[in-house]
Amino acid sequence: MEQEFNSLDAQHEACSAYIASQRHEGWKHLKARYDDGGVSGGTMNRPALICLLEDVDSGLVDMIVVYKIDRLTRSLADFAKLIDRLEAKGCSFVSVTQSFSTSTSMGRLTLNVLLSFAQFEREVTAERIRDKIAASKKKGMWMGGMVPWGYQVHSDPKVQSLEPHPQNAPDIQRVFDLYERVGCLSKLKREVDQLWPMRSYSRGRLHNILRNPIYIGKVRHKSDVYEGLHEAIIAQEQFDRVQQQICLLYTSPSPRDGLLS
Repeated sequence: MEQEFNSLDAQHEACSAYIASQRHEGWKHLKARYDDGGVSGGTMNRPALICLLEDVDSGLVDMIVVYKIDRLTRSLADFAKLIDRLEAKGCSFVSVTQSFSTSTSMGRLTLNVLLSFAQFEREVTAERIRDKIAASKKKGMWMGGMVPWGYQVHSDPKVQSLEPHPQNAPDIQRVFDLYERVGCLSKLKREVDQLWPMRSYSRGRLHNILRNPIYIGKVRHKSDVYEGLHEAIIAQEQFDRVQQQICLLYTSPSPRDGLLS
């Protein structure tokens, strides 16, 4: 976007030329440019779009000229709302490269069809991404996100996995050891706060660490757990003992249980 002549400038020139070709229809080019460079067309919360719609509401704009439909919106639901708002103010829009205008019923039908296919394509792409993530996790790969305490991204960029952090991996071992000794999340939190005051982990965060199979060399995907490519920090036997402790903590009767009212 910082280039002297970027894609927005090229689109603006194309739209300006189209407006000039419609002078016989009484079209006049406004000086204002409604450019949202670098902002996704998947959201309606774009400064220039908001300004444009305010000008439409004020009666300053009768026709919106766009380079392509998705420069205005990429959502069928948002588009429907836009059309209602534009029609309420007697405003239409035309796509320069797709040769139709919402000022005609055929143009509106064509636009709805195109947006339906665009939405279908986005949903298919999202499904492919989800399938790829699921397939990669089945192979034990690390698919990004917040790196768990005790690990770091593998030093070899070709290896899509984690590796124990030289300094932090022993901390995780100590957390598991502490929990086995104190047997209580509240006490564990106090110990962790004293040992690592800068971390300030909540009981919920510590609970998630103790329950996370990543530390025994596995990868979780939704409700499934797969063998990971990374090295374990915690032994399976200790992890199992901690899980039993946690389960007993939540299933043990409270002091009030069994009392008659």
